[in-house]
Amino acid sequence: MTIRTAARLLLPVLLVCVAAPDRVIADTPETVIITLRAKAGADAELENVLAKHWETAVRLNLVVAAPHLTIRGEEQGHQVFLMEVLTWRDASVPDHAPPEIQAIWAEMNRLVEPRLSRPGLAIDQVTVIAR
Repeated sequence: MTIRTAARLLLPVLLVCVAAPDRVIADTPETVIITLRAKAGADAELENVLAKHWETAVRLNLVVAAPHLTIRGEEQGHQVFLMEVLTWRDASVPDHAPPEIQAIWAEMNRLVEPRLSRPGLAIDQVTVIAR
């Protein structure tokens, strides 16, 4: 391939990147693990809020269908933590979440507490390597 041919092929891509950089980034899905350390006695309510979060995110077309998991565990005795694995439709969703999702996030934060030198709610971006 000549330099002229390569330039001709890459020019449209470069123009999109320069003209609409948010669009290029926005089309990239983002998988996250959300870890929530439930306050004592708040675990059942937190489970309901997580279910509401997923249902709302699906209804608003903010996530892709898979992978999605909600996991419950215990640390140091009977202190409950929950984890949710989900993939945002694109990486810009969390930064521009609609008010309905933000209200659910506020509910989540109300129901968690820091523990074991870890925050009550933590979000980590991950990569799925097997399904």
